[in-house]
Amino acid sequence: MVFRKVNDETPTRRDVAAVPTAGVGATPMMEQYIEIKTANPDSLLFYRMGDFYELFFDDAEQASRALGIVLTKRGKHNGDDIPMCGVPVHAADDYLQKLIALGFRVAVCEQIEDPAEAKKRGSKSVVRRDVVRLVTPGTITEDKLLAPSEANFLMALGRVRGGDGAGGQALALAWIDISTGAFRVAETNAERLVADIFRVDPKELIVAEPVFHDAGLRPALDAIGRIVNPQPAALFDSSAAAGRIARFYGVATPDSFGTFSRAELSAIAGAVAYVEKTQRSERPPLARPERESAGSTLFIDPATRANLELLRTLSGSREGSLFRAIDRTLTGAGGRLLAERLTAPLTDPAAIGERLDSVSFFRDEATLAAALAQCLKRAPDMPRALSRLALNRGGPRDLAALAAGLGVAAEVAALLATAELPAELARARAALSALPEALRTHLEVALGDEPPLLKRDGGFVRAGYDASLDEMRALATESRRVIADMERELIEETGIRSLKIRHNNVLGYYIEVTANHQAIMTGTDAARARFIHRQTMASAMRFTTTELADLETKIANAADRALAIELAVFDRLVEE
Repeated sequence: MVFRKVNDETPTRRDVAAVPTAGVGATPMMEQYIEIKTANPDSLLFYRMGDFYELFFDDAEQASRALGIVLTKRGKHNGDDIPMCGVPVHAADDYLQKLIALGFRVAVCEQIEDPAEAKKRGSKSVVRRDVVRLVTPGTITEDKLLAPSEANFLMALGRVRGGDGAGGQALALAWIDISTGAFRVAETNAERLVADIFRVDPKELIVAEPVFHDAGLRPALDAIGRIVNPQPAALFDSSAAAGRIARFYGVATPDSFGTFSRAELSAIAGAVAYVEKTQRSERPPLARPERESAGSTLFIDPATRANLELLRTLSGSREGSLFRAIDRTLTGAGGRLLAERLTAPLTDPAAIGERLDSVSFFRDEATLAAALAQCLKRAPDMPRALSRLALNRGGPRDLAALAAGLGVAAEVAALLATAELPAELARARAALSALPEALRTHLEVALGDEPPLLKRDGGFVRAGYDASLDEMRALATESRRVIADMERELIEETGIRSLKIRHNNVLGYYIEVTANHQAIMTGTDAARARFIHRQTMASAMRFTTTELADLETKIANAADRALAIELAVFDRLVEE
């Protein structure tokens, strides 16, 4: 595939990059970069260097144009200047958002060892780095990159030969939203393929390379456009699909998930394999694939869907669409559910009746509906917070979102507790009542009222939750008071009213007494064991104690230890 542009200045998609080759005289760092870039030729490589993600060579030229950032240079490679540009780590999400919107894929390469460890291998050793994540339009989870009321589906097209469909092939679609864990699968055919894809409206469609180049499916894939992303055929191998799915979910066999056709298994396996490929060692909390039966939703052909302007107008804007006109939802999850139901009307009269019963109930119970609305206004987006935590991209605010969401769920369950509910709402009440109250209580006890966005900033564990953390915080922020307390205790112990605890850059903290008090500090074996002599001055003597030395070490390391304790608390809460 070639790089496609809207014009000469605005890149929109680059599938194959010009990968540099290692040359004579390349620095160890540049050799490492080229090695990692060679393994990820179809993605921009965000190469972590300190507080920046740097891009080099063709990546830098493309990114500088796409992002409007300055293109500089760093050294030479094979006699030519090396183009370079970079973005700050703390602002990376903003730049990722623009690149993803333009159709780029980004490989995020992080330092995976401490620089001190690299120095042990030699002064010229390079810190080990590796790609920890591939960011693509269908696999993003960050709040900044997602619209609250829009699903972010990744779709996989599975095909097996020898089916009953047209051309002797069977087709199926599987689609997942890793930001919420939703996972669906359905059979399709060549005639309705485009309509079924537009119904789901995925942000990215992965297909096996032979399917991508199939002349019979070419018109359909061209109609879908640039969201199509060809992948190795091995990801979709139907003969190995069951084993791949079982390994992903940690089960012996996927038979308990339901009965799926070979094409459906191929699509499911392709989606799962792509998640593994892009998320590397992390695993999103995907629900088990749910099969949509043929004919369960109304078929709407692409032209009719476009003219109905269900989610977007003919110009592509969500403003002015039917969804925007009727959307009165109060949560992101509610908006996504409304969009899903609007684009896929049911055909089963019984299921339609259940939904209408729910609507009728709240029309008749206006007071209850108003109270419920007030609760929902405070409901965070729990599924997306949970997904970020599972992928090790979450922060303290995501934990706080779970606590707040569980609290709102309990309030909603209480509001509905005595009501005579129709079937759909009764199932929802049962699900809310089953949520873990103990987890909410624990999170509320553990987390402060205003947690930071990033866990590395610290300060999110509530005072009183962890005694060792409270001690470290006291040492870090109240070291003067702690030293004064120890000084007062030593004065009471020795009876030396002029005793002082002082500090300098040579001795650190020390106890100072006048020379005429020497006998108290050194006159007995017990005193000499208690007070360790450090320095004799003309008119004073300086000592330390085991307790003071330990306190000095604690003060020096208190901030780092406090953060380490908080990070450990965070990890325990996530595991819980």
